[in-house]
Amino acid sequence: MAWNEPGGNNRDPWGGGNKQDGPPDLDEVLKNLKEKFGGLFGGSGRGGNKKDSSGSGGNSELSGKAIAVIAVIAIAVWIATGFYIVQQQERAVVTRFGAFSEVTDPGFRWHLPFPIEKKEIVNVEEVMTSPLHTQMLTEDQTIVEVKMMVQYRIGDAKTFLFQVNNPIGTLKNSIESALRAIVGQNPLDNVLTKNRQGVATDVTTSLEALMEKYQTGIDIVGVNIDDAKPPAEVQDAFHDVNKAEEDKERYVNQAQAYANQIIPEARGEAARVDQGAQAYKAKKIADSEGESQRFLSLLSEYQKAPEVTRQRLYLETTEQVFSGTSKIVMDPGSDNVVSYLPLDQLMKRQKSEVKGQQQMSTPSQENSESVSAPVQRETRPGRSVNRERSAR
Repeated sequence: MAWNEPGGNNRDPWGGGNKQDGPPDLDEVLKNLKEKFGGLFGGSGRGGNKKDSSGSGGNSELSGKAIAVIAVIAIAVWIATGFYIVQQQERAVVTRFGAFSEVTDPGFRWHLPFPIEKKEIVNVEEVMTSPLHTQMLTEDQTIVEVKMMVQYRIGDAKTFLFQVNNPIGTLKNSIESALRAIVGQNPLDNVLTKNRQGVATDVTTSLEALMEKYQTGIDIVGVNIDDAKPPAEVQDAFHDVNKAEEDKERYVNQAQAYANQIIPEARGEAARVDQGAQAYKAKKIADSEGESQRFLSLLSEYQKAPEVTRQRLYLETTEQVFSGTSKIVMDPGSDNVVSYLPLDQLMKRQKSEVKGQQQMSTPSQENSESVSAPVQRETRPGRSVNRERSAR
């Protein structure tokens, strides 16, 4: 039977006697809960709920133990918040009440929990990049468009966090400043093609000096000039100039290759001519010395026997003159018949025999001897004829 049905005697399900119909009072429920929690922590309820002294002592002891347990747990959790792990590529900067305390190395570390100490972990091995794309003036007052990429990393975590308010912004401003300074000291050709790597090296050196001066804690890893070109409005003209420069360089290389080829040949020809001249000089000197020596020997013989020596020289000269000409010897002693000796036919026959002997013989010295012997035999008839004429 429901409590509010007829005959239910107006029973209140919320516990109570004969009270007025309706839900329980919310304020009374909250009050009861408050009194219970107050009794747990040593408090007492208000109104007519009174307890004896023994009950109050038990609740006080129970509330003290609960507070101690909660305090120990809270302290343990607070201390545990100070543990942290630093990876191999990282460094942790610890501050105590906002001031720098220490830099911890990789590993499992602990610091005094917040708010006494705080940590900030910095990656000191990660290489980061900062791009730059801008236009600037060169030394010859020409506008050039440069695309550059700077690679950097954090070298000193303490300096990076505490020395400069905005180290990354300082780096970007320093990159543009260094690039403008170096490009302004170089002509356009150096920036575009001839010395682009040298410009990047100078920018690296200048940027490292600026980072050290400002104490940003940043190390410059490298500077790469990805592209350098004139503005779009004048690119066609610059392309024509570059093509002309390439043609010039190609022609110079071709000329240099030709010079490298022809100069050794000319030097070799000059050396050959010089050696030939030296050999000709030595030959002429030797021939002259031999002729002079022969003349001196003939002179001594002539002084001893002038008439005989004169006759011998005449005969030798005649032999040399007639040895290379065709000769016919005639005997006019007979009145009706003219006798002659065909020396030219005999000489031709002797020459053919000499050639055959030269082909059969191998050493060159034997060939020379075989040639000289028939010539001497060839000239003997002429000498005998001349002697007969002189005798007649």
